[in-house]
Amino acid sequence: MDNKTVSPEDRAHGLMERKPPAKESPKDGVLLGEGYLTVPVRLFAEEKPQQEEGSAMNQKPKTAEILCVGTELLMGNTVNTNAAFLARGLAEAGLNLYHQTVVGDNPERLREAVELALSRADVLITTGGLGPTYDDLTKETVARTLGRELVPHEESQRWVEEYFRRRGRIPCPNNQKQCMMPEGATVFPNHNGTAPGCLIYGAGKWEGKQAVLLPGPPNECEPMFWEQVLPLLRGGSRLVSRCLHFYGIGESDLAQKLDRLMRESRNPTVAPYCKPGEVMLRLTARVGEGESADALLDPVVEEIRREAGQYLYGVNVGNLQTALVHALLAKGLHIATAESCTGGLVAQRITSVPGASGAFEWGAVTYSCETKRKVLGVTQKTLDKFGAVSVQTAMAMARGARRKSGADVAISVTGNAGPEPSEGKPVGLVFIGVDSDAMTSVREVRIPPTENRGREFIRELAASHALHEALEAVKRTVK
Repeated sequence: MDNKTVSPEDRAHGLMERKPPAKESPKDGVLLGEGYLTVPVRLFAEEKPQQEEGSAMNQKPKTAEILCVGTELLMGNTVNTNAAFLARGLAEAGLNLYHQTVVGDNPERLREAVELALSRADVLITTGGLGPTYDDLTKETVARTLGRELVPHEESQRWVEEYFRRRGRIPCPNNQKQCMMPEGATVFPNHNGTAPGCLIYGAGKWEGKQAVLLPGPPNECEPMFWEQVLPLLRGGSRLVSRCLHFYGIGESDLAQKLDRLMRESRNPTVAPYCKPGEVMLRLTARVGEGESADALLDPVVEEIRREAGQYLYGVNVGNLQTALVHALLAKGLHIATAESCTGGLVAQRITSVPGASGAFEWGAVTYSCETKRKVLGVTQKTLDKFGAVSVQTAMAMARGARRKSGADVAISVTGNAGPEPSEGKPVGLVFIGVDSDAMTSVREVRIPPTENRGREFIRELAASHALHEALEAVKRTVK
């Protein structure tokens, strides 16, 4: 039997935390004035695994296709998160990805999908269908298509037996199915389940093609890919991306400002992605062995900053709440929140960021007028004269939250999320207050509802506006 087993390689993980001179182009981080703060990023070891005769690395495949197997994915019972992380990983390996497919647990349709993928890609990556039951057919189908027989794999047998032994259980007879591997395959042990993965090399008409089979559960699929598959797939080039995050400008307006750049730039490419309230630009450069991605990306980032820098709040920061928390931590500042219509969404998003405990001081949901008076000190006169949804109440809430908490920055949100007008104020009218040493203001935001965007949309977008206002206040605050 000619199966090869690959043990996991050591991966390098770490945190980058550096602040370059003001003139340098930001690579990862929150824009803080002229400089930037880097955020934790995952670093991968640059060492390459030893090249073996016939390995995927020596063959340097150029294109890949993802095929996710499972009727539960087709029916919408399970969200297909595997495809997203695999796409990122394939880009890191330098492979072009042009197609993703989902197919149910049907042997004929699975065979058709496998053959179609192999006809147009060098490497097929599958997830799912490696379990012990009768409808887990991925391994059998792919092996048969590639002209490989299934043979017993003794190490897989030992892994499965050890997996059950540690749990005080005995393997079922159908678990033996998971210990059969395609002849000549590279086998990937599963340290989090019972289904090993494998790399199959094509024969006959599929000579030169490769198929990587991964288990379906994300907690098994993801570590197997990063630790065992990615080192084998790395070729002579790789794709490096930077994500630029913008707030306060629409996709069409940003595209108009950057029209020439987006049309003419080839390496790196520039692609916009839109989500409620903000836009992301992904810059992707293809670099060869020993080449610097920064040399390609930095000039483009600088040009974008010249054209639309006032809307750019971070690079590779992920989202507003992460940008805000890291900006607070970088300056040693603390924040407090006082919320009405958002019902704690602002605080929830801030505290969802790891490390937020070092920056989040205090939060209150003051939904009723009585609570606004008792907790934040908003006067009855203010509420009677201007109403709960007003500039004056938003300002009083922010000042009360800062006074009560002792935080450096306080943010408040009050508004009408619907479904009906209140106090004569239209649905979607929101006021966001900020109180800090550097910035005291109230911003009026109008988020008109639509048939498909109602109360929850207004609340979420109001929370995003509040996070952005807080980030602006932090940028201006010196401690």
